[in-house]
Amino acid sequence: MNTGFKPMEMAFALAEQAALAGEVPVGAVIVRDGALVAADRNRMRASGDPTAHAEMLAIRAALAKIGSGRLAQCDLYVTLEPCTMCAGAIAHTRLRRVYYGAEDPKGGAIDNGVRFFSQPTCHHAPEVVGGIAEEKAAQMLRKFFAERR
Repeated sequence: MNTGFKPMEMAFALAEQAALAGEVPVGAVIVRDGALVAADRNRMRASGDPTAHAEMLAIRAALAKIGSGRLAQCDLYVTLEPCTMCAGAIAHTRLRRVYYGAEDPKGGAIDNGVRFFSQPTCHHAPEVVGGIAEEKAAQMLRKFFAERR
């Protein structure tokens, strides 16, 4: 049954909300069996918490909703390649898949930087699909940072 739910579109809408709030435009959505489990956007400035990345907030909300320390049957959709902190949380919660928009050559940790899931110390590596609406995600980030220069 197709409900018309499009997780990446929701992630982009959340990223736009983040930009309007003065946050780096990143949105994250967690899905299980095609249904929304949790979603959030970057809230680091508003909360004064450097760990308040969209992925971390969505993961925390999903864990609370499911009532477990694992998200093994869940998929994460996020507009930007996750950083090392978020990649660690993804591995520890055993997310099944990660779909992301733009690569992050400076701060990304999946296909750039430390390549967290390729390290021998990583005990769980999800399936990863990058480049989902990559140009849209990259343009959103370029616009956000250009307006602040």
